[in-house]
Parts: sequence; C-alpha cells; structure tokens
Amino acid sequence: MTEEPDRKKGEEAVLVPLLLVLTVVTGAVDAVSILRLNHVFVANMTGNVVFLGFALAGSSGFSASASLVALGAFLTGAAIAGRMFKSTRRRMLARVAASEAMLCAAAAAVAVGASGAGARYPMTVLLALAMGGQNATARALAVPDLTTTVLTLTLTGLAADQPDLSGPKSHTARRVGAVAAMLAGAVVGALLVLNTSTGWAIGTAAAILAATAAAARWAE
Repeated sequence: MTEEPDRKKGEEAVLVPLLLVLTVVTGAVDAVSILRLNHVFVANMTGNVVFLGFALAGSSGFSASASLVALGAFLTGAAIAGRMFKSTRRRMLARVAASEAMLCAAAAAVAVGASGAGARYPMTVLLALAMGGQNATARALAVPDLTTTVLTLTLTGLAADQPDLSGPKSHTARRVGAVAAMLAGAVVGALLVLNTSTGWAIGTAAAILAATAAAARWAE
C-alpha cells in the first residue's frame, strides 16, 4: 500500500531541483526576449496578453504582431508537449528539456547569423515554442509550487500561508527557491545580453537545458 506514495516522493525529490533549474532558464530566456525581442515575453503569457493590449491601444514600444507570434508559438509548443511527451515523469522532463535545448540552440544560431526583424521573429517563435513545451510539462508533472514560468501564485502562497520551514517538503522553502531561481536567471540572462551577446545568453540556456535533460535521464 505504501509503495506508490513512496515512489512518488522519490520522484519528486529528483524533480524539484530539475524544475528549479528550468525556472532559472525561464528567467534568462525572458531577459533575452524583453531586452532584445521588441518587448515581448516568450514564457510569461500573462505579460504578453497585457503587452498586446498596450499595443492595440496604440502605446509606443509594443508590437501587436510580436505578442501574437509569441502567443501562437507558445500555444503550439504546449499543444505538442501535451500530446507527444506522455511517459514517466522523469522521462517527460528529460524529453522536453532536450527539445528545449535544441530549440534554444537554433535560436542562438539565428541570433549569431541574422539581425533585425529577420532574427527577432524566428527567435521569438523558437523560444516561445520551447517555453510552451516546458509549461505544459510542468503542468503535467504537477509538482506543487513549481510551474517554472510564473510566480504570481507562488508569491501569493508565500504571503498567505503559514511558513513551514521545519518540514522536509517545506512549501515555503520551495517557493523561495522558485523566486530566487527566476531572479537569478533574469540577472544572468540580462548580464549576458548586455555584456556579451544575445547568442551567448541563449546558448547558455541551451547548455543548461541539455545538462538538465541528461540529469533527468541519468536519474531514472
């Protein structure tokens, strides 16, 4: 009777650090998209919908087409991951991280080899596809407090719930970890974009994703 709960606990112990790494990647990738892809999110679709509203209202600095492209690519990535990556939880994570690594590597190649709108839109599509797949997979894994792409409910839980730092599966510690991971990714991504290049920033994300995929497969 206790084998199934014990197995899930063991899986979750492996999944939590890997999902925190994916949260770091989200921060880095959205740093690239905001700073270099015409004020568009590729991971945070709430922000994208708001940016689309700004663009439709005529506010300068926001592009309706860029937001729509990101939304469409994100939804496509989520649909593909939701239908194609059905497997054990760790294998699902390994497959989506490997797919993300390839998409980010392709985006890095575009960043190095092209410029202007000819680079922005393909990069937006590739990165939003990756983040849509990641979000769908995190939703399927259903590890509490680790969506990997948004922090609104995480921060709400931190404020609204009683702290539980003493337990081995502390929700407070996990939520703080998720916020710290997103912040760290955004800082590193922005530093790479501003001080090296967009290609280096996305290439670093691709390398982290490849390592995450390998770690998830090794843990099986």
